[in-house]
Amino acid sequence: MKKLVALVLAVALSSSVYAADKPENLDALLEQVKRERVLEQQQNKLREAEFVNERDQQAQLLEQAKKQLAFEEQRTEQLNQSFQDYEKGLAEKEQLLQEKSGSLGELFGTVRQMANDSRSVVDGSMTSATNKARTEFLTTLTERKQQPTIEELRQFWLVLQEEMTESGKVSRFTAPIITDQGEVDERTVTRIGVFTAFSDGKFLRYLPETGNLVELGRQPVERLRDLISDFESSTESEMMPVVIDPTRGAIMALLVQAPDLKERIQQGGWIGFIILGLGLVGLLVAVQRFIYLTIVGRGVAKQQKLSAVNLKNPLGRILSVYSDTVQQDIETLTLKLDEAILREIPKIERGLITLAILAAIAPMLGLLGTVSGMIETFQSITLFGTGDPKLMSGGISQALVTTELGLAVAIPLLLIHSAISSKSNRLVQILDEESAALVARNAEKQNGNSDK
Repeated sequence: MKKLVALVLAVALSSSVYAADKPENLDALLEQVKRERVLEQQQNKLREAEFVNERDQQAQLLEQAKKQLAFEEQRTEQLNQSFQDYEKGLAEKEQLLQEKSGSLGELFGTVRQMANDSRSVVDGSMTSATNKARTEFLTTLTERKQQPTIEELRQFWLVLQEEMTESGKVSRFTAPIITDQGEVDERTVTRIGVFTAFSDGKFLRYLPETGNLVELGRQPVERLRDLISDFESSTESEMMPVVIDPTRGAIMALLVQAPDLKERIQQGGWIGFIILGLGLVGLLVAVQRFIYLTIVGRGVAKQQKLSAVNLKNPLGRILSVYSDTVQQDIETLTLKLDEAILREIPKIERGLITLAILAAIAPMLGLLGTVSGMIETFQSITLFGTGDPKLMSGGISQALVTTELGLAVAIPLLLIHSAISSKSNRLVQILDEESAALVARNAEKQNGNSDK
């Protein structure tokens, strides 16, 4: 308010000064000077009053500031004391926490290690096909730096308990299956623990990368497929045999990778096909000779029981050289019989040399194929080195296939040759015995005539 009055006076004084800027005489000038002095004094008083008022206000503000400073200093001292007390208490609490959580830190480290080990087991387990969240939980528990909570520890225990429980159960559920044609089909899956899974008579394997069940591109032998087909069609109360792979698919993968008989033969190459061709030829020769010798043996047996000569069998043709009406000396008869036997022996022993040659050539060809395969294997080693043992073992395995084929052909041919040779030798022996008996009867007859 005082500032407003001083401002009004100053404006009035300035306006009067401007109005009486030029006094008319000295008296007017004196009056003007007096008025200006009075106004100036009034203005100075206003200023002094204002300065005094502002000084009092500043002193009051200063006093308030000092009080506020003292209060803040006291509060700061209290806060510092509280901070020191809290810091001391925090240090004591931290020390107590370290003492009490020393065993817990070791426990949590063990939990992380077990979670990491369990993750690899659960990730590759067939039970994860229906519960994929377990792997994510175990991964989070393994990689997180914070200590696990009690709820997480309980969840971890439940995951392990669930895996143990499912490993002893036979479960049937519906799940998408990737067929061998690359299509996704919704089917009913039968799972035997964590070991084997199959659907519609086909074995399945679990892919941890995608979390899907996939049909084996190559199924095991039909006998195993029949077992799982019968198991799928059975009821829960029936006891049925089933295929279980305790290695969780490792043995099954090896079984399906093992080549069958056709692939083994193909591994032998052109030498293997030649060996099989020789074996087929030997088998045909053996069958033909066996049938022929059987027919001849039956004819000889009948001829031994008959007195009449039958020229359709070797014994009958041999006996036909002797005649009761024609007088023959022993030497002439012996020579004729020997000649007849010699004519029959080639027919009886035909094919034996062929079988012997085939039985000898087959293992030789097998050895040739093995040597060729070993040469190719060593050439591969020269080019690619010995870093991959499968390359060496696979090449050696293929090289030995021809040896196996050669022995598989030679051994039966040798046995067949021995059997047919024994059969033909028995027939030749019968012919020799009958011819010797005929000579003996003729000699006895001639001796009886000479005695008379």
